Amino acid sequence: MARLQRSFWQRHRFKLNGLILILPIWFYYESLHPEFPPALAAQNIGSYQITPMPFNLKAPYAHDGSFVKDFLLIFSQGDIAQIRQAYLNIGEQPLPIEQLQQGSDGILHGSRHGQHVHAIAPHKIQPQHKVWLTMQDWQGELLVTSWDVPATLLL
Repeated sequence: MARLQRSFWQRHRFKLNGLILILPIWFYYESLHPEFPPALAAQNIGSYQITPMPFNLKAPYAHDGSFVKDFLLIFSQGDIAQIRQAYLNIGEQPLPIEQLQQGSDGILHGSRHGQHVHAIAPHKIQPQHKVWLTMQDWQGELLVTSWDVPATLLL
């Protein structure tokens, strides 16, 4: 026996299927057009010119037991093959290289086009914190520089 009146669900379920087919197109478009926050000012350290850029404006997240914030470091000048190790952390002072070497967080990795880093960060970034870059070359020379944390990253 056929129903004479269909329910709301029966009338509109195919529209839901159409929406499910359209959503991947929206997410694909979003993935092809990411919006990054502005980069921090470029600084010279030794023979390198470095520009750090945060990936997003979100708070640091938990990663392998500590809090980290993702950055991209662009080396405009200098040969990154001459860098033995480099670390990025956010805090009131740079972490000692001996402490940084104990874990895998905060170490720069990538190519000559850009170095990605999970910068070691506190749970909440404060105005007195700075973004610290610690680099060591193959001769053992230690280079340290810092950037002020932009107001957009303060939470």
